[in-house]
Amino acid sequence: MKMRRKGDLPQKICAACGRPFSWRRKWARDWESVRYCSQRCRGNGARETGDGGR
Repeated sequence: MKMRRKGDLPQKICAACGRPFSWRRKWARDWESVRYCSQRCRGNGARETGDGGR
């Protein structure tokens, strides 16, 4: 198996914070469905799609 550089890994933009994040091994099976860079953004993204906290 050939080593890959971190810069060569695929990237996506987080749906909550808008920052780019790279592929991780734990996401290998479901990379297509990953939308958030972290659990924190996942929680914030779910809240922001609601009524805005009102």
